[in-house]
Amino acid sequence: MTYSVKEIFYTLQGEGGQAGTPAVFCRFAGCNLWTGREQDRSSAVCRFCDTDFVGTDGTLGGKFATADELAERILAQWPAQDSRHRMVVLTGGEPLLQVDAALIAALHARGFRIAVESNGTVAAPEGIDWLCISPKAGADWIQRSGQELKLVWPQPGFELQDIVAGTRFEHYFLQPMDNAGQQANIAACIEQCLQHPAWRLSLQTHKLTGIR
Repeated sequence: MTYSVKEIFYTLQGEGGQAGTPAVFCRFAGCNLWTGREQDRSSAVCRFCDTDFVGTDGTLGGKFATADELAERILAQWPAQDSRHRMVVLTGGEPLLQVDAALIAALHARGFRIAVESNGTVAAPEGIDWLCISPKAGADWIQRSGQELKLVWPQPGFELQDIVAGTRFEHYFLQPMDNAGQQANIAACIEQCLQHPAWRLSLQTHKLTGIR
């Protein structure tokens, strides 16, 4: 298949269970919960996305005809002197619309540990090393197991205790929604974590530090 990629860049993971970890980010174009166009936001299933995933015109973005071609572009962003700690974060948009067995094999062949950030509406293929699911209210999320569940909060329609009881994740995170009410959202997340200790607080440290 041809892979449509918005951007590829090297940075630190900013949020969730691997915050602070160096990684190459590969952001795939396209999503099944929003077109990415502002005129469609009010009618989208997910209305709070803060990411530009439209097109292939970002840093090192483009169309990649093969998994090996994309994996080589990702490898080229990793520091040449280090071969032990290679990590790639496949994100979007919704990366599981494009991530397949061929790409997973190509990245593993180059020594990468593979993390994926998904909305959970598409079943994940085998071989992902760190699967982070971030469900959205109103979406039919079917991927209910993985390493990390990261819930942007507050969102109506979610009961935190029911989520823990009905899923199989190693880590559960509440992440304050980044909008005009962010301070209140942070306070709400803290309070919910204190009331439901299965959950931990996730902050978007890349926004706090100014990194990409």
